Amino acid sequence: MVNAWDCLRSVPDPEIPVVDVVSMGIVREVEETPESVTVTITPTYSGCPAMYEIELSIREALQSAGHTQVEVKTKIAPVWTTDWITEEAREQLRSYGIAPPERRCASGNDLKTPACTFCGSEKTRLQSEFGSTPCKALRVCLECLQPFEHFKCI
Repeated sequence: MVNAWDCLRSVPDPEIPVVDVVSMGIVREVEETPESVTVTITPTYSGCPAMYEIELSIREALQSAGHTQVEVKTKIAPVWTTDWITEEAREQLRSYGIAPPERRCASGNDLKTPACTFCGSEKTRLQSEFGSTPCKALRVCLECLQPFEHFKCI
């Protein structure tokens, strides 16, 4: 039987398939006994439409790995923050074309303008508060003129 944490690292985020639910900070804790596994998850925001898909994927992955009794709990406090995204996931987001959020989200400090994921320029402007999902914004680079998404600080 595969360790539950290792198994969960193979579950992709359904909206951003280059990152997994562990590296995105969605999986909060795992309680594993010889008989069962309980996974606690926190949605990236309260109205996240992907939560059902994430829960289903977690169950399927763990059951495929030999865990017969699987429970998935949702915990909304403390609220998920983009600060929980691992450094590896931040690089994967950047490589995928999504500018990762700054680490200072939780502190409320002024955030620097996200750099273009194509040319690296920090001369970008906000095009739309919402990108392909509500947790991303659409920006445009003023140097190379390419549009790109930016994962909002939450």
